[in-house]
Amino acid sequence: MGMSVGMAGRGGRGHRRRGRHHGLMSEINVTPMVDVMLVLLIIFMVAAPMLTVGVPIDLPDTQAKAMNADTQPITVSINAAGQIYLQETEIPIEELVAKLQAISKTGYEERIFIRGDKSTDYGTAMKVMARISAAGYKNIGLVSLQEQDQ
Repeated sequence: MGMSVGMAGRGGRGHRRRGRHHGLMSEINVTPMVDVMLVLLIIFMVAAPMLTVGVPIDLPDTQAKAMNADTQPITVSINAAGQIYLQETEIPIEELVAKLQAISKTGYEERIFIRGDKSTDYGTAMKVMARISAAGYKNIGLVSLQEQDQ
């Protein structure tokens, strides 16, 4: 009288059939892993352009073509207030050459890009270029935006 419905007629083994034993499933479910990977891909695609250069500068427009570059150049930035940045670190102009020599990998053949805000004093930009050139660096370039046809 005290028999449960799930046990009836099955020999006291619950809902399993005789002779068949189900072990642990040792397979990886790939679908959630693919979902996570796609989300990470989208996050990095959105975040990567924001990580390029951290000094906010309003570059002037020119008609020059974009340059092809295989290696990452050293960037010297001058903001509207005349502050000088090597990569993303503010430095005084007196330390510019010493810091350049410390981080340049190919010596005096290192490509150096100077980014100057369009409202930067021309004299400040020329002082920076003169110090870099006097130190022996020859591959110095000015960075600008391409002009947009209006």
